[in-house]
Amino acid sequence: MAPIYKGTKIPTSYATCSIGHKPEHDLPSKLEAIASAGFEAIELSMPDILSYAQKLNGKEPNPKDFETLATVGQEIRKLVQKHKLKILMLQPFANFEGWVKGKQDEKRADAWERARGWMRIMEAVGTDMLQVGSSDAEGISMSLEDSAADLAELADMLATKNFRIAYENWCWSTHAPNWKHVWDIVKLANKSNIGLCLDTFQSAGGEWGDPRTSSGLLNGASNKKDIEQSWQDSIKEMSATIPGDKIFLLQISDAYKMDPPIPDKVDESGLRPRGQWSHDYRPLPYDGGYLPIVDFLQATLATGFRDWLSIEVFDGKGPEKYGDDMKAYADKAMKSIERMLEEC
Repeated sequence: MAPIYKGTKIPTSYATCSIGHKPEHDLPSKLEAIASAGFEAIELSMPDILSYAQKLNGKEPNPKDFETLATVGQEIRKLVQKHKLKILMLQPFANFEGWVKGKQDEKRADAWERARGWMRIMEAVGTDMLQVGSSDAEGISMSLEDSAADLAELADMLATKNFRIAYENWCWSTHAPNWKHVWDIVKLANKSNIGLCLDTFQSAGGEWGDPRTSSGLLNGASNKKDIEQSWQDSIKEMSATIPGDKIFLLQISDAYKMDPPIPDKVDESGLRPRGQWSHDYRPLPYDGGYLPIVDFLQATLATGFRDWLSIEVFDGKGPEKYGDDMKAYADKAMKSIERMLEEC
């Protein structure tokens, strides 16, 4: 049953990339665990499509073999329907916007090739929403107008199929790391089928927390009151600025305080510290994290938002804490949403 906030049932979703850690934790078993916990929908993650394709065909396809992936998508659609779930969104579509015309045409062409291919998959699986994460690519345009123009063009293409974009700020992004940036871009794009994918981690972890500091606070602040005031000012502005109907979903996770801190440099894969933090140190709420995520949920609800709350966690400690029981983990995730809403 959906959790209730002030008399309103709040729909819930779970990202398939956020549960399971063993080869036997395949997509069918993930769906079973998610459905059994009472979630109504999933965010379907591309890595799960690729791994299910490998299970069906004996080998993992090229991520650009969109014909094969669309065929696999049709089988996933049947699986999801079997568990009476909905596919809320396909994710994560990355490094799309901002490639400079005339200088990075090959990368622009790749971005559009991927966009057209992902549209085919969206049709096959039966979802109308594509998550686009704010690009973390180097060398792209820093102009919000350029990003908005790219997203507007993508929105027009998606609109031919009645599809939508949920644009998310990734806190390690090169050009749009916080909610204000992505909201400015969405306003500039000015398309009815573009809205926001907000995220408790991406905002609290970008504006309040910092994995590079021993205090765990932004820029190693010694005065927590200053950081707290800045954070409260930001989320109050968000509540007063963004219409609730332009938020398509809110993703929920917390983060561990890093001890020792993550070094202030990119890793071997080129990922920045906050990206590294995001990939492995995002537990469920009330499970060892320290970010002010209830604050952010409350501020989001204050916009009038009553739409999808979606669990998206990446907890490297999860296997040692929870073992193989995905159902128990999914149950705990649902209880964490209920508790957060009660605190609000």
